[in-house]
Amino acid sequence: MVAQDFKVDLNKALVFQVGHLGEAYQEWVHQPIVCKEGPRFFESEFWEFLTRTVWWAVPVIWLPVVLYSISMSVWMGHGFPEIALMVFAGIFVWTLLEYTLHRFLFHIETKSYWGNTIHYLLHGCHHKHPMDGLRLVFPPAATAVLCVPFWNLVKLISVPSVTPALFGGGLLGYVMYDCTHYYLHHGQPSSDVPRNLKKYHLNHHFRIQDKGFGITSSIWDRVFGTLPQSKAAKKDR
Repeated sequence: MVAQDFKVDLNKALVFQVGHLGEAYQEWVHQPIVCKEGPRFFESEFWEFLTRTVWWAVPVIWLPVVLYSISMSVWMGHGFPEIALMVFAGIFVWTLLEYTLHRFLFHIETKSYWGNTIHYLLHGCHHKHPMDGLRLVFPPAATAVLCVPFWNLVKLISVPSVTPALFGGGLLGYVMYDCTHYYLHHGQPSSDVPRNLKKYHLNHHFRIQDKGFGITSSIWDRVFGTLPQSKAAKKDR
């Protein structure tokens, strides 16, 4: 049963509250609170600790894995041009995976207690508190779990000597994605490309939340027709 007119108490641990919002969850979670200090998720200090990750943990933990994976394909006899192609292919696959996960999983509409709770943990918290610097990147434990099916997928579509470098490229794409995502929220770009990318991503948070699902690039939004219109284009209509 969903409590009627349930109100979330922002001064208490949020995770096990949000499920009670029922159908009102979607509206609530897409009304951002712009504050650098994030909310408390759990009463337990252990579980609370696991939800907080500094951005630099991503390259520190995963770049060595990227290098080791690529080196395995080198040891199996592949030269530099082949390795470069495999890594680029892995990054390319990641950009599509990034878009697909963000659009179809992270923005799935939920209304049940556990559906709301899981969605909040997965991505809803980021839309509710978009400037929470300790919950912008994936916790390493969650990434490690997701690496298993990704490795098996790559293994399924490639030969043994190619798998490590292709996986390493995909993992490098993830590292680029998470670091870029953090920078788009907390960095102050001075050149046009990153400035436009920041504007494009913050537009997804604060103006049109059902479009603009790319993070490192808008390429797949253009391909699949989910690129948001600019304000100028809307005025011209």
